Amino acid sequence: MTERNEFNVEMEEKFYFTNQERELLFTLYKQLINLSCDAIQHDDCRKLKGYLIRFLHEGNLPRNAFGMNPIIRDMQTAIIVAEEIGMKRASILSIMLHEPVKHGLCTLDFVREEFGEDVAGIIKGLVKINELYTKSPTVESENFRNLLLSFAEDMRVILIMIADRVNLMRQIKDSPNDEARKQVSNEAAYLYAPLAHKLGLYKLKSELEDLSLKYTEKEMYYHIKEKLNETKASRDRYIASFIQPIQKKLEDAGLKFHMKGRTKSIHSIYQKMKKQKCPFEGVYDLFAIRIILDSEFEKEKQECWQVYSIVSDMYMPNPKRLRDWLSVPKSNGYESLHTTVMGPEGKWVEVQIRTERMDDIAERGFAAHWRYKGVKGESGLDEWLTTIRETLEHAGSDLEVMDQFKLELYEDEVFVFTPKGDLFKLPKGSTVLDFAFSIHTKLGSKCIGAKVNGKNVQLRQQLNSGDQVEIMTSNTQSPKQDWLNIVTTSKARTKIRQALKEIEARQTEFAKETIERKFKNRKLEYDDAVMMRLIKKMGYKTVTLFYQDIAIEKLDANDVIDRYLELQKKETEATNEVLYRSAEGYSMHAPTDDQTFKDDVLVIDQNLKGLDFKLAKCCNPIYGDEVFGFVTINGGIKIHREDCPNATEMKARFGYRIVKAKWAGKSQGKQYPITLRVVGHDDIGIVTNISSIINKESGILLRSISIDSNDGLFSGMLTVMVDNTAKLEALIKKLRTVKGVKQVNRG
Repeated sequence: MTERNEFNVEMEEKFYFTNQERELLFTLYKQLINLSCDAIQHDDCRKLKGYLIRFLHEGNLPRNAFGMNPIIRDMQTAIIVAEEIGMKRASILSIMLHEPVKHGLCTLDFVREEFGEDVAGIIKGLVKINELYTKSPTVESENFRNLLLSFAEDMRVILIMIADRVNLMRQIKDSPNDEARKQVSNEAAYLYAPLAHKLGLYKLKSELEDLSLKYTEKEMYYHIKEKLNETKASRDRYIASFIQPIQKKLEDAGLKFHMKGRTKSIHSIYQKMKKQKCPFEGVYDLFAIRIILDSEFEKEKQECWQVYSIVSDMYMPNPKRLRDWLSVPKSNGYESLHTTVMGPEGKWVEVQIRTERMDDIAERGFAAHWRYKGVKGESGLDEWLTTIRETLEHAGSDLEVMDQFKLELYEDEVFVFTPKGDLFKLPKGSTVLDFAFSIHTKLGSKCIGAKVNGKNVQLRQQLNSGDQVEIMTSNTQSPKQDWLNIVTTSKARTKIRQALKEIEARQTEFAKETIERKFKNRKLEYDDAVMMRLIKKMGYKTVTLFYQDIAIEKLDANDVIDRYLELQKKETEATNEVLYRSAEGYSMHAPTDDQTFKDDVLVIDQNLKGLDFKLAKCCNPIYGDEVFGFVTINGGIKIHREDCPNATEMKARFGYRIVKAKWAGKSQGKQYPITLRVVGHDDIGIVTNISSIINKESGILLRSISIDSNDGLFSGMLTVMVDNTAKLEALIKKLRTVKGVKQVNRG
């Protein structure tokens, strides 16, 4: 009790703790001690507590954007790391000490001296990542790359960051800062969930995805949750009837085991609904049965296959859905046997067969398999991280690399052999060309095909686990543009793009030298400006494409020079014939719609007034809508509504191209086409009533209307011209009052 009061008083002097936080602090402290008592020494606890008190005296530790207390947040993260991932002393101490190091209250040398090199090394990685987030909390291309490179230095850093993100997502459910919550959620779904998947942290991965969906698609999340609750009783009855006969057979066989039903995550159900374009009721495989054996290590595989035999005897299996990760485990250490069988009532049921040891690995991932103990990696994951480093270091700023990387995080592996018997792991769907580039860049660049299991195959041939592959090369071969459609791995794509750029640069330089030499031979002066105008007139979007066509002899250099001279002559004649007009006779033409956008009252971040912008067609923003700007590849800006269907993805993936935007002044009569969807009962005169209301509204024009009728219901699409959101909302309210109208939504 004395210790509690001392800790309490000391910490309150310089740091703000609410009554609730104070109680929570000691609950968490006790829980952490209980979890880590076998890993953290008594001396560690004493020193850690003393130093934290001292640091709080010396300077405040600020709260984050959600107002969370950093000491409490770190304790919560440390508990997740200890309890749900299984990491010990070095990781727990580094979590508790990284905030003081980050804010300059102590140094890495101090930590190294007091707690060891291992703790200091992890803190170094955590601080580096925090520095990136200080600059910008959004997943930008460069930040994303640097983040992963930092992760790759010590795998424990990535595990701690995943645990911290899980903790953050758990704590922010009631936060009023909705914008920050959405940002954190998008990042969790885009970066942390895929990383957790790759590392085998399936439980945490599912939680991150579910919480992200909860914060970004609230209505859909609760819709699925309610449906799951409604069907729980019938689902439990079905699981019980499915399990009962299997249980008796396994007991008769003398096996030690326990069984449980696992419902699919809400996020997984949502993805299936989107993919299959069906409602909740259309998703049939809502759950899986898990059989967990208590087996001796030497008998694990034997007993798992024995269980498979018993299950497949009772229920008809689908041979296409057998997944054997017993013989060849995943690179993240995952071992299990999956089969899908036809259960009672003709329903397909997935059955997962594994041992207690395998289940522990499945829940805790790499940390459970190797327990770390100061070890920074294992060969399988180290290879993967090395590949990531190589890819990212040569990727430049190509955003496609991030997308491909995300895909590869989720992909399963295929295992192929060289003629000498060396084993290589590749993502599922990899081709012969991917395999060649995975061995060596030069081998990939010269590849013309391969022998797979003794048979000649093409570059695009997909590889399967167990294939023996012999790559065939030619010195005359070089990378082609269509190779990008053949390969699936980010490493191969990056290497091909590099090679194509080098070839392109050499060809462009050669073509340019050829043109300039022919100008000299004909004793002509070369004018860059005239040549640029000619290139544009010939329909080329870039100068590089023009010189490429000369290099491959699609264009004749002499013909180009003749056309250059012709254009130069015309421009000279036109200049000599210019007639100057008085201002009195000049009449200004009315600008087109696209031109008026520039002069509209829309303001895009005061510094960007000179830039062209257009209204995005995907969401059709109008005056009064909450909007943002998105910088396109061409340098122009497209204005989107904040609730645009593409907004979430754009902000998560391309945060660095997002520009704040707002409407300024008044709409000034500028009208915008808006599509309204009207649904209701197909009553006589309903169309007339709708048209009448629109025609009566001042400043609103009905441009078009189309009505479909089916089974007593009608669905209409109206296009109206309106100048601001106030008028639009007023119109929608009036339309909803029309008898028979059930829904009016903006398209």
